[in-house]
Amino acid sequence: MTNETLQELIESWFPNPEFDKISEVVQQFETDEVSEKNVEPPKPINPSLLEFSEEGSQFLNITVQPKQFYTLMSQLKNAEQTQFNYLFCLTGVDWGEELGVVYHLESTIHRHSIVIKVKTKDRENPNLDSVYDIWATAEFHEREVFDFFGIKFNNHPNLKRLFLTPDWDGYPLRKDYVDEINMVIK
Repeated sequence: MTNETLQELIESWFPNPEFDKISEVVQQFETDEVSEKNVEPPKPINPSLLEFSEEGSQFLNITVQPKQFYTLMSQLKNAEQTQFNYLFCLTGVDWGEELGVVYHLESTIHRHSIVIKVKTKDRENPNLDSVYDIWATAEFHEREVFDFFGIKFNNHPNLKRLFLTPDWDGYPLRKDYVDEINMVIK
């Protein structure tokens, strides 16, 4: 399946209810005479609740909001057309203002791959849904992300530090992490 076909399929799972309303406004705006020169037309809205890109890679990249995340992941694994049965990488990321997780999935049946990104702006109490019940390997990967980034995974069966001691203060892979004793500054 090509990335374009895969995108069309996944877009159909998450239609944006605001798309039709905004499209009507844009069409009306284009047909009306506008007397002011500085009035800008309404910006078109994404027809899907997901954001797609290829970012110069061979994989289709999807950015999903946390509230659609678990449903998307479940459908990607269980839908006959996709069957992403292999989670081969789960990585925590600090994008500066947002924390998130990047998932690399592959279908060993259909031989296609995809990248899923989910982000949260809540740096004080970051929470995302766990996917350990979809892909068992996520259990330890999520513990690692919790350990180094402090992202908590809802419904995780054993969320505790994996590499660092339980009394470790902070999350060392965050960009705002400071450790005066252990950091080497060149």
